[in-house]
Amino acid sequence: MSGTTGSVRKGRRFVSRFIAFFFLAASGLTVYLSPQTPVHGALELTSGLSRKLYALPDDQSVTDARKRLAEDSRNVSLVLQLAHAQASRRQYREAVATASAGLAFAPNNADLYLERGHRELGLREFKAAIKDLEQAAQLAPQMLDAHYHLGLAHYFLGEFDAAAASFDQARSLAKNDDSLIDCSNWLYVSLQRAGKKQQAEQVLTRITPEVKNTEPHLYFYLRLLHFYQGKLTAEAVLPPPPTGPADLEGELSFNTVTYGIGNWHVYHQQSSEAMGLFRSVVKGEAWNSWGFIGSELELLHSGRK
Repeated sequence: MSGTTGSVRKGRRFVSRFIAFFFLAASGLTVYLSPQTPVHGALELTSGLSRKLYALPDDQSVTDARKRLAEDSRNVSLVLQLAHAQASRRQYREAVATASAGLAFAPNNADLYLERGHRELGLREFKAAIKDLEQAAQLAPQMLDAHYHLGLAHYFLGEFDAAAASFDQARSLAKNDDSLIDCSNWLYVSLQRAGKKQQAEQVLTRITPEVKNTEPHLYFYLRLLHFYQGKLTAEAVLPPPPTGPADLEGELSFNTVTYGIGNWHVYHQQSSEAMGLFRSVVKGEAWNSWGFIGSELELLHSGRK
């Protein structure tokens, strides 16, 4: 009987709070939610660490892209616009479905295979990603991003020699410093994880003081390369934790660099330090970032969840 009474009281409290919320909103007063309260969309996957990983709800870019595609449903450019908008909201299953719909009428479009493979990586569907990214590379051999993402798929599967070959091919296609920096980071760590330390050190010789990044979000890769060269300490490179779920750029930087430093500890046989860093990454919300995926996989492989 007491359980029933408690349920009734809880129900009354909920109704009272809802009424108060409604009248505050109706009166024109601003109602604030905690900035630390994540707003979830659909469930995208459950990670190997048994954590449920969610998309973010639609924003205006998704709504607009969906409307444009509905008006011209066989336009590959509009298919890609919608897939990119969905991916920016971590709607990876939706982006895969959008790319698949495009491939149904444009089966030889390399960009659609690249898009689908890219999002399959985020969903931890690495073998499916390899199939799509190999198809993209076959259709467009000069597409740097196809080789780059193929390298990531092999890397996350622990196929480090194959990953290095793909990143080396991507690097050979680099036409600016940003691409050189990005590809060099992953080529270096792939070779290190493959046990090819001398070849890894050779990668760093191309990162001279004249190499500069222009894309702000690649700045952390350049700093990691300087760390690998011994020019910066780990303490100098590690960024502060993100301020909260809304700090997307801060979390991307934190995940990437923290994983990079943790990975450095792995191939220097400093497992305890590495696992502590990986755990700090997987507490965040940006489950689609490479640093998050890499940290998650290392914790799974080590059995230290």
